[in-house]
Parts: sequence; structure tokens; C-alpha cells
Amino acid sequence: MKSWIEISAQRLAENYRVLADAAGADAAVLAVIKADAYGHGAQLCAPVLTRAGAAWLGVTDPAEGASVRSALASAGIPAGRQPRVLVMSEGLEEDAAAVLEHRLTPVVGNAVQIEALAHAAKRHGIHSVDVHLEIDTGMARQGAAPGRELDAVLEQLRQHNEVRVDGVMTHFASAEVTGSHQTSAQRQTFEQAIQQVASAGLRPSWIHAGNSSTVDNQHDESGSHECPLCWLRRVARAASARPMVRTGLSLYGYSLPLERERDYTGPADPLVRSRLQLVMTWKACVTHIREVEAGTRLGYNGTFTASERMRLALLPLGYADGLRRELSGTDIRSGGRVLFGSQAAAIVGRVSMNLTMVDVTALPGVTVGDEAVVLGQGFTADDHACIAGTIPYEILCGIKSARRFCS
Repeated sequence: MKSWIEISAQRLAENYRVLADAAGADAAVLAVIKADAYGHGAQLCAPVLTRAGAAWLGVTDPAEGASVRSALASAGIPAGRQPRVLVMSEGLEEDAAAVLEHRLTPVVGNAVQIEALAHAAKRHGIHSVDVHLEIDTGMARQGAAPGRELDAVLEQLRQHNEVRVDGVMTHFASAEVTGSHQTSAQRQTFEQAIQQVASAGLRPSWIHAGNSSTVDNQHDESGSHECPLCWLRRVARAASARPMVRTGLSLYGYSLPLERERDYTGPADPLVRSRLQLVMTWKACVTHIREVEAGTRLGYNGTFTASERMRLALLPLGYADGLRRELSGTDIRSGGRVLFGSQAAAIVGRVSMNLTMVDVTALPGVTVGDEAVVLGQGFTADDHACIAGTIPYEILCGIKSARRFCS
């Protein structure tokens, strides 16, 4: 294998336990494994997280949910002990049958979905389908907006007793911003929506909002700034429901830096960031070594010119494998790097589709077959994202090499 991803089951399980501890015994932690577990492999991660104690898993769509159910069964986890699986993206009418077949819990936010689920339940002789109702509190993405739009959805739920609201949820646009005015407004809107749901006679078991940053952002606040989980607990308690948060990025060892609203002067110290461990290490083997003379132009369009005699190592991966082209180096300092042990080697020239050159002039011991760490401790997805002008989510989700467990 010329390039591969190593996934640490031990670190993944420990990250989940850190997050569960930070959330508190009264709050559930839904482990988000959508987008193939952020590039880590949902079929690998789902059994590990289940054994670590996750009672909920989050996927993108019914196809991912079916794959996760299969992985759990293959791992020897019986159906009665498997977590509940939340389908986090609103589905199409044709998704209803798959939701029922694979025992998934869909997120709903419009009347069409509810009607499709009710009709599918009748066809399959199922008396009750649990759903989680999403409220659009300000992202304008999915979910029902409080007021007339939510009233229409609630009316549809009253007409279809087969569909039961097990949870009510929303998503925050700026959970990493301490003292965020936008989050404050979303909180108020969500509380109004929960009251609207209660007035319709619905009693959800779960109230959930927030992502990894919600858990990380648990500083002590006063006055109008109520800490995120303090607020969530209060709202859930008022609805006689349990609180739940949905953690994704932090499961895999990363977290967004906490920011402050401009007029916020209180603390903004991350709670869990320092306790998380990177789960993914991306590696590649050197396939060729060559030396070039000063003045040699490297790679497509000759964007890098050797200023002296150089020793180059060729790695068999490139942008087709998820290595961002922005990591190309036009000089020895401008691009990305890989690690041989603790020593760094700069990417030189343009990252190609399946090939990348690195400078090992100062590393005479590097030879064909040696392993290079392309992403991991020492040069992380955060580092890749900084150079590429993006976010670590995109870096992790874009990696396509084969995966395997390591210690």
C-alpha cells in the first residue's frame, strides 16, 4: 500500500469519553459520523463509538444509516444494543421506506416529509415512527421557522398519528463565538418554538442544539450570557425532556478556536480542546529518490526552481487523494510539508493529481520505502487548512486513501 490512513480506535473512544464527561451525566452526546465520519470511515468508527458508550449516532442520509447498521451488525453488536441513528439531513419522499427498513430516526422540517413517512408506515404496518423536528432559528437552511410555517408542520403531525415527535432540535450558526448576539437570538427563537410545540400537545423526549464548540465553550458566564449547556439544560428541563448535544469534529481530535463577540469581555477558554487526541494519521511511502542540479525547474509549469543541488523524494499521492493543491511550494517555505519521524520535508513544486515531490536534501537517511506522515501530529488538518485557506472539516472530508486501524 503506497498511501493510507491510520485510524486510532483507542483515541476515538477516549475523545468520546472526554466529551461525554464534559457534557455531564444528564446530557446525552450524539456522535456525528456523517460524511463517512468526517473522512475517518463511518463503518470503522461506528462500532468503536458504540462500545465507548454512544447511544446516538448521526448520519447524513438513509444510505449512510444503512451502511452504519450493517457495520454494527458485522462487528457483532446485536440490534437490541445498537445506538439510535439520527438522519441529520431532511430527506426526500422516496427515503421514507429506507428510514423504516433500517430503523433510523429522521430529522423532519416540512409537511411533505411527514406525509411520506406516515404513508410508508401504513404500508409497512408500523404504528409509530419517531422523528426529530428541526426548528430553523436563523440559519435559513432546513427546519420549520416558528410561527405559521411551524404551525403547518404541527397540523400535519396532528393529522398523522403514525409520526411521533421524539425530539426537537436546532443548529447554531456561531457556536464557537462566545457571547454571540446571533446565538442569543437563536436561543430565544428556539424557546418560542418549543412553547409552540408544547401548545400543540406534543411532548418530546429530547431537546438538542449545538455542536462540538457548544461543549468546548462551557465557560462561566453571568448576566445575559448564559453558558451554552446551562441554557440547554434549562430549556430541556422546562420541556420535561433530556438535553443532547451533537459532537462531530471534536470526536476526531479537532476543535474550532473560540472567538469573542466584539462587546463580550468575559472568559472564552476552551474546556476540552487540550484533552482531545488526533484520531487520523495519513501516511505515504517514498517511491523514488532523485537528485537535481541548481537551476532545475520542478513540476507542472516549473513553479519551483532549485537554487542549489537538491535531493527529492517522490510520494504517490496528490490532489486526487485529497492533498490540496494549495500546499504546492513555489519556494522552500511557501508550501506544505510532510514529516519523516520528527523531521520536516517541504513540498516543492506543484502537487500533481497522484504525485508530490518533497525536499529531503537535509535528510540523507530517507530512502525508497520510508514512511512520510502527510497529516497527523506535527502537521495537522488545521495546518493544511491554514495554507489552503479553508477549514479542517473540508481537509478531513476530502481525504480518499484506504483506511485501517492502528494502536
